[in-house]
Amino acid sequence: MSNVLSAGGAAGGMGLLILYVVVIGAAMYFFAIRPQKKEQKRLNAMLSDLAVGDSIVTTGGFYGVIIDITDEDVIVEFGSNKNCRIPMRKAAIAEVEKPEAE
Repeated sequence: MSNVLSAGGAAGGMGLLILYVVVIGAAMYFFAIRPQKKEQKRLNAMLSDLAVGDSIVTTGGFYGVIIDITDEDVIVEFGSNKNCRIPMRKAAIAEVEKPEAE
């Protein structure tokens, strides 16, 4: 009789362990993976909507205006000096502000 009870207890402990693994896996998905995918979608949408004339902030904190766009790169004009044009990757753009329509 005691063998039957100990076998049932082991099966219950295994079921509880599986339940813990499932709960921890679900928590990791909702707290780590899902927000990361959401942020990646937002970033991809922002980069796909880039247009000439948009004001940007780079990941390094520099403010500039886009003057040309290619598939992977943009040329950004920094400051009021029209000779300060730097090509950079689209991935280096942190924020975009569309120009106001007048």
